[in-house]
Amino acid sequence: MNTVLLHSPALIVGLPIFAAILLMVVSRFGEKVRAVVFFAGIALASLAAISLAEQVLSLGAVRYVFGAPSPAAPLVPPDSGGIPVRILFHVDAAGALMLLVAALTSVAAALYALRSEERASGREYFYPLFLLLVGGVYGMVATGDLFNFFVFLEITSLAGAALTAYRIDHGLAAEAGLKYAVVSTLGGLSFLLGVGILLARHNLLNMAALGARIDLAGFGVPEAVAMALMIVPLAMKCGAVPMHQWTPDTYSRAPAPVSAFLLVSSQASLYGLFRIGFSLFGLSMDVSTVGLFVVILAVLSMFIGVTMAIPQHDVKRLISHHAVSQTGYMLLGAGVCLAVLGDPEKVRVFGRDALAGSLFHMMNYAVYNGLLFLAAGAVIYRTGTRNLDRMGGLGRTMPLTMACFGVGALAIAGIPPMSGFASKWVLYESVFRYSPLLSMVAMVVSLLTLASFVKVFQAMFLGPQRAAYAAVRDVPAAMWGAMAVLAVLTVLLGLFPDVVMQRLLLPAADALINQTAYTMPLGGAQ
Repeated sequence: MNTVLLHSPALIVGLPIFAAILLMVVSRFGEKVRAVVFFAGIALASLAAISLAEQVLSLGAVRYVFGAPSPAAPLVPPDSGGIPVRILFHVDAAGALMLLVAALTSVAAALYALRSEERASGREYFYPLFLLLVGGVYGMVATGDLFNFFVFLEITSLAGAALTAYRIDHGLAAEAGLKYAVVSTLGGLSFLLGVGILLARHNLLNMAALGARIDLAGFGVPEAVAMALMIVPLAMKCGAVPMHQWTPDTYSRAPAPVSAFLLVSSQASLYGLFRIGFSLFGLSMDVSTVGLFVVILAVLSMFIGVTMAIPQHDVKRLISHHAVSQTGYMLLGAGVCLAVLGDPEKVRVFGRDALAGSLFHMMNYAVYNGLLFLAAGAVIYRTGTRNLDRMGGLGRTMPLTMACFGVGALAIAGIPPMSGFASKWVLYESVFRYSPLLSMVAMVVSLLTLASFVKVFQAMFLGPQRAAYAAVRDVPAAMWGAMAVLAVLTVLLGLFPDVVMQRLLLPAADALINQTAYTMPLGGAQ
């Protein structure tokens, strides 16, 4: 194994952070140098992430130990008294899935940003902050340590808040950034308190070792309190109702490429919720109760998100409310799988597929919802307005943007053969075996989503052309190229769902369900 591949777990975080620091030095050499360093940092980190994911999917979970003579050294130093104090990155098939999502989306968003932000001042801050946001997401996905998960969570929160407020926008963007910073800080403190309780109780921070210890010692009141303190803020960070109030303001006021990647940041929090629920606590807790709680959050998120989206006239705010609704689908499948986790037969029959459907929807959501934000940003870039009532007829002058937005709209509404249909169909079938009513609710939400995007597409691209936009043309090549990448991915994921399920999603679901496979190698035996 070559040195670069061996150290890819460190590179996925180190490269974007190093590029962010380097940008602060080379900014004096001009915009072209700054743009090259920015995109190179994103692209190289993405290559490292894709290489790491391919290694995991081909050879199995990858363990990378920091502060040891070699990356594969034992987690427990000889003089530590048996305590795994070394910092660990642990990437299995579930982590590999998230790495692929983050890698592909970050490249598209970065390419788009090179042109969309060229008119804005403050790019010397925008680029480093975006790199920090990407590095933080990679760290959240790769780390095997609860405290370091908190550190990376805070990095993404601070970078995301600053990027949201970047354009100020008559104070509206600054207000949205402040709101995001406040809720993220409160959520981070809650998460840290939960970590502190587990540390005081078990003297461990490594998630695998903690999972093994809790499985042996039993799930008591301290563990229940710690779990609540960690799961609730992660549900808030992924935009689940009733903790979603920050989502429409933040996504709608952030620059379009930031909105697209903030979706992935939120999914990293959702991944953390899954990892804590399945790998850390697993069958030690009352899975039926916790699963029912997650299902309730899912139904609330789906229904409230879509009903709040329908009356919106701000196109980005409308898409932001739909982001809340789509989060509900991901929570639904995971909640059903958690609820039946104690019954191996039900897990085999439909629980595993429900979780795989959630993971499939996470991947699709990042691609098509990111595409919708970029396409909406392209329209705003050319017209200067986000108000649907002031648009119309743009399909004649912006055909490429219209096509990309149409692909994203069909996907989010679950229309075949787009990717959204593929993941929703898996969820419909698996959830139906648990509760036909839940499956019907999910279908109704999809119909409402379709109705909403028919209205949006009509308002933006069809109808008579407005004289004010007669001279408008499509966006520069970098922007529509980034949208085209996501549009092609949206179609491909819908055309070949079986390949994706077998090679990527079912292994990822198995990695979460099989708690023993996660905890056994690191449960103190080394």
